[in-house]
Formats: sequence, C-alpha cells, structure tokens
Amino acid sequence: MFDPAGLPAELTLASDPLGARLEDAGLSSSQPPQQTIYDGWLLRYSPGKAKRARSVNTIGPGRLPLEVKLAHVESFYHRAGLPALYRITPYTQPAGLDTALAAAGYVAGDESRVMWTELLRCKNSALPSDASVTDVGAAAFADIVAALRGSPAAQAAAERQRLANSILPGHFVVLRDGQEPLACGCVVVDEDVAGIFNMVTTPEQRCQGHATAIVERLLQHASAAGARWAYLQVDATNSAARRVYDKFGFRDRYAYWYRARPPQGELQ
Repeated sequence: MFDPAGLPAELTLASDPLGARLEDAGLSSSQPPQQTIYDGWLLRYSPGKAKRARSVNTIGPGRLPLEVKLAHVESFYHRAGLPALYRITPYTQPAGLDTALAAAGYVAGDESRVMWTELLRCKNSALPSDASVTDVGAAAFADIVAALRGSPAAQAAAERQRLANSILPGHFVVLRDGQEPLACGCVVVDEDVAGIFNMVTTPEQRCQGHATAIVERLLQHASAAGARWAYLQVDATNSAARRVYDKFGFRDRYAYWYRARPPQGELQ
C-alpha cells in the first residue's frame, strides 16, 4: 500500500516556486466545464477518465471547519454520481489535510510524479523526426484517445467536451500506420510552460518508439511557441513511460496522489 510518508522530502516541498507554477499550469490545462469553488477548494466533477478533472483540488485553506467541508464534499460528489476523490500535492491547503483525511479513513493511492525539463535541452535532439506523426484537430484527437483507450461513451464525450472548451492553445498529434492510429499525445502551452498530456499507445504497439516520436514532435512545438519549460504527469510506477521521458531530460519535480474512502479507495 502506498504511504506518502515514505516519499523523498524533495518531492513534497511546498516552497518550490517552479513546482507551484507547474501545478497552476496543470490545473489550468485540464479544466473541465464541470467545476465549482467551495470555500477555497476546486471541486471538479467531469465524468471523464482524467482524475484531475473529477477530484477535489484544495488550492486554498478556506474558513469553514474541516468536518463541515468534508461532509459537503461527500454530498456534492454523491449528487454528481462520482466518488469523493481528493488530489493531494505539496501545495494542498490546509497543510495538514492529508493527515486529517487519513485519520478520517480516506485511503491513499495512485502516486504520480510531475516531471519537468528545460526546453533548451531539447532543441538539439538527435532523434529523427517521424513523418508518420501528423497533426489533428481537438475533436478528432478526442475520438482517437477514446478509441486507443477503449473508453466508454460517457468518458469519451467528457474528454471531447473538455478539449473543445479549453481556452489554452493545444497541439494534438497522432502516429498512424496507414490510416490506423497507433499512438497519440498533445501539448498545452501556457505562456512559459508547456504540459504534455494524453500520451496513449495501443498495447500491441508499445516499446516500438512511437511515444518517443510523439514527445519529440510535441516538444518541438512547445519550443517554437515560446515555452521555456515542459512538464508532464506520470504514474510513479510506469517505468516504461519514464524511460521515454528520461531521453528528453525530464526529471521528477514533485509527487501527488489521491485519497478516497473505500471501496472508492481502489481509485479506478
């Protein structure tokens, strides 16, 4: 079982300005239309796959007693037909929330890492450009992501809606074999930082270099758009993906995880 207390201290620093900037950019790039604010907490309730778009992001300490807020969150997500899922980062407010949630029976899981790189390191990449990687529009990209993931119709519709309503400029690419999509990914540029999202490769085509080709194309776009840093979010245990990102100088900046009540603690 994942225990946040075992994380290296450097991955849980609340005083890291660049980490805080990347966190803000990540929240901005993933905002769904289904969200509201409650006493300093951002409650997102998209029915899509992305947990950051259907969880509580506690960005402000608020003023209400914690027990009142927890009760409100449970009721809110029950009405939305979703589990009450808390996303915990080094910037979570109030600072002792993770401990309080653990004491209240919320189980920690799904440890993820936010990785970052300086785009100057990527400009002289010796990796060849893959001509099979092509640009697509947001709606087509959402459909490709859903097909590669095998997403249910409701999740696919939510992802399509989220991408279509984003105010930040996104760049969407797909790698094909003929007309068949094999892998995809996108980058969202927010002034000086660029986030890579929705990296998906069909299972039988993994470890073929497709993700490397897509990341290269996305970083080239981000650099041309004027971004200084790139970041991404990856499962801490996904060693195959992390090896791809290592090629481009990505390294861990901070960790985050989720808490939910059992049986939602399975964090599907």
